[in-house]
This record gives sequence, structure tokens and C-alpha cells, in this order.
Amino acid sequence: MDKGSLEKTVVALKELVSRLRGPGGCPWDARQTQDTIRMYLLEEAYEVVDAVENGSAEDLCGELGDLLFQIVFLAELGEEQGAFDLVRVMERITEKMIHRHPHVFGTVSAETAEEVAENWARLKRKERENVPSGSSEIDSVPENLPALLRAHRLIQRAARRPQGSAEPPPTWKEVEKDVEDLRNAFNGEDGDLAGSRLGRLLFDLAGVAGQRGWNAEDLLRQANRRFIEHLNGSGEDRE
Repeated sequence: MDKGSLEKTVVALKELVSRLRGPGGCPWDARQTQDTIRMYLLEEAYEVVDAVENGSAEDLCGELGDLLFQIVFLAELGEEQGAFDLVRVMERITEKMIHRHPHVFGTVSAETAEEVAENWARLKRKERENVPSGSSEIDSVPENLPALLRAHRLIQRAARRPQGSAEPPPTWKEVEKDVEDLRNAFNGEDGDLAGSRLGRLLFDLAGVAGQRGWNAEDLLRQANRRFIEHLNGSGEDRE
């Protein structure tokens, strides 16, 4: 990849967005705000995930471009408000990644992926100590994440909290108890209680999956795909 071409292409995309938003540009683009763009951003992110799982390299290239456009668009809105611009967005992520990789850019030693993850978590905790807000690492897990993915992240972060406040991940024994509680709730015909028990079971299953190195959101996506293949006759069963 030619550095000059990269710089030229990034500038061209930024200027394109500025023109769309500016006088004589596109009325629709000029009317957009952070609130209206966020759903497009979410949709494009999911389309990138679909391309990673099911698409070709050309599909992925196109979807990454669509997602990048939304990011540049949001940076343009930030510049118009005098809050930040695309340069600052890229500077901040570069600074963060250098800080989070002291084993590459500093003197910290990390020979395994597990050691890297431990260093990463420690640095994040230290960063949050300097944030004046009362929010915690748990509070920072986005509410708009898909529920199973959010459960996975919450359980991960709760287990990584400092000694004494850490919450151990759910165990298979707890899952078995959840199933029994759910069966009793269904037999008692208490719909609200049964729904609550089912939610707890899903949460604990996400935790057990994480203990095995899986992500419950990914597992359910795979199950959805197998179900569709089964319905379309392209798969023999749903195993």
C-alpha cells in the first residue's frame, strides 16, 4: 500500500462528506444528525459482520467502505460542532493503541495472548481511575449491544474486577439450577416468573459459554444460520 495514495484517498473521502453536507450539497445529508446517523452506523456494522461470516473478499471490502463512510460522516458532524475532527479521531485511537500495547511500544513483557489481555485489563482499570465520572468499567458496556453479547461482556468485566470485588462467572451447576427453577415456574403457570427464570438461564449460559472460550452471540448467530439452511433444504439437520 502506497502511503501517498492512502493520504490522498482519506482526504478525498473527507472532502466528499464535507461537500455533501455543505452549501449546494445533498439536502438529505445536510439534514442528518448524530441521532439519525447512529442507526445507519449500527446497520453497516452488522453488514460487515455478515460479510466476514458469509461474504467474499469483495463483499467485505464494500461493507467496510460503507462503515467507514458513516465514521467519517460522524467525524464531520463533530467538526461542525467544534468538538473534534477526523484528525483527532485518528490521533486518539493511535495514542490509545500505543498506550494499550506497552509490550510492543514500551518495556513491558508479554509473551502470551493471556498476558496481553491481563495487561490490557489493568491499563483500562488505571485509565478509569482518572475519569472524574462515577461510571465504572461495568457501566461502560454499551446498552445497545445485542443482549447476549452484552451479557458476555458484563460477565467478562465483572470477573476481571480487582480482588475482593470480582464476580466469578456462572457455573454449569448454576445453569442446572436455572433449568430446574424454570421447570418449576412453568409447571406453576406463572408466566412472569417463568420469563424471569428463562432470562436468568440465558444469562448464565452466556457465562458458561465464555468460560469455554465461546461467545454466546456468535453461537446463536451460527444456530440461526443453520436453522435457515435447514428451512431452505440446504442442510440435512440442525445439529
